[in-house]
Amino acid sequence: MFKAMIFLTRKPEISRQVFEHWWLVKHRPLASQLPKLKRGVFNLVAEDQDTELDGISELWFNNQDDFESAYSSEVGKKVAEDSIANVGSRTKLFVTETRVFDETPR
Repeated sequence: MFKAMIFLTRKPEISRQVFEHWWLVKHRPLASQLPKLKRGVFNLVAEDQDTELDGISELWFNNQDDFESAYSSEVGKKVAEDSIANVGSRTKLFVTETRVFDETPR
């Protein structure tokens, strides 16, 4: 499974509340339409953290080709344009996920 993590920082003129509303209410439904997306998680960074980051998205695809084709699609172009219009910076990382453990029923 291929995983992309995207680190987002809001524009300085946008409040945290405006960023959260845009990301979770407006952007999320659009991003969920990415072709071949297997799983997606949006992580809001807690306000008391010593970082400029406001959010981290995790996107899973079968492989990198599916990721690249998703963002080359019309929906993918809209997702990228919407992000660029609403964030100050976005850093994309491709990672290998190694699970330490999964929760088991007790």
